[in-house]
Amino acid sequence: MTFQSTPHLVLRSEAGDRYLPLVGNNCWTIGRSDDNNFVLPDRWISRNHAMLQCMETGEFYLIDLGSRNGSFVNGRRVSVPVTLQNGDQLTFGQIELEFYCPSPEHLTDPSMGMDSKEFTATATLHVRRLISVLVVDIRDFTGLTRQLDEKILSEVIGTWFRRAGDIIREHGSWVDKYIGDAVMAVWIHGTQGVSDEEMLRIFSALSAMHKMTSELYDQYPLPFPLRIGAGINTGFAMVGNTGSGDRPDYTALGDTVNAAFRLESATKEIRLDVALGETTYKHVPMGPTYQALFQTHTVDLKGYDVPTVTHACTFADLNRFLQMQEESLVLGNESPEPL
Repeated sequence: MTFQSTPHLVLRSEAGDRYLPLVGNNCWTIGRSDDNNFVLPDRWISRNHAMLQCMETGEFYLIDLGSRNGSFVNGRRVSVPVTLQNGDQLTFGQIELEFYCPSPEHLTDPSMGMDSKEFTATATLHVRRLISVLVVDIRDFTGLTRQLDEKILSEVIGTWFRRAGDIIREHGSWVDKYIGDAVMAVWIHGTQGVSDEEMLRIFSALSAMHKMTSELYDQYPLPFPLRIGAGINTGFAMVGNTGSGDRPDYTALGDTVNAAFRLESATKEIRLDVALGETTYKHVPMGPTYQALFQTHTVDLKGYDVPTVTHACTFADLNRFLQMQEESLVLGNESPEPL
């Protein structure tokens, strides 16, 4: 079998072209550390930078694994899984590769080492990653549906979902799920852990969503101002495709995700706006002076046998926290005293 008849990457260099065959598996990781399928020794590349995944239809997807400097296809940074086309230019750090994929009939060649019974959507590899999950829910949505004309309701909710998606993308993630009156977003962290910048980006996205939601009351004839509540949880989860070849669905699965939904529900019980999981709270960049903005509660989460500790706040507290962080950057002081 020649490279021309199999999917492959080409790495151009002064020493000559290096061919990286995409055979013998349906998933390949790219990064700086030795545990990747393709190791690229570039200091601008994260230890586990990106992943290529092949579906049973023969389509290839590029998934960025929360890299610090991003993954690019034809010069455009990708934040959600994207389908690759023959001849696409991929950029990781300062390294450029070319993606080549033959016609679909070559993809079922038995010499590629893929058992047709195993090479299905349900067998696609999920990778265990450290993630943060944000779940945002519209408060009193049922009451809104009872008091608002269906046409206006549809326009309001459509606007909210669209703007929420825009905000989340601007802050480095994508809407993983639209669920009734809620959205779920996932930030994939690198192997080095959660950086202060990443956590502040999540908080900033939530703050922007709160502001956007409040502004809808001035734009539409609503019976009352819209409010949202949110749960944020950080931990390990399996991230990958749970859909089929023609309908890929990249998502995160596991207890970390479930707990984020339960934390969001707990905000109604404790009458606050935002609830953080224990691990999320540990990664929040703060000194002792910030802690007064967060209240510690013990809550009973549905489906959990033991009580769970959460650290919660109002949106006013969250905005104050972000303001203090911004002031600390300006002043060069990591822990400014609250006003």
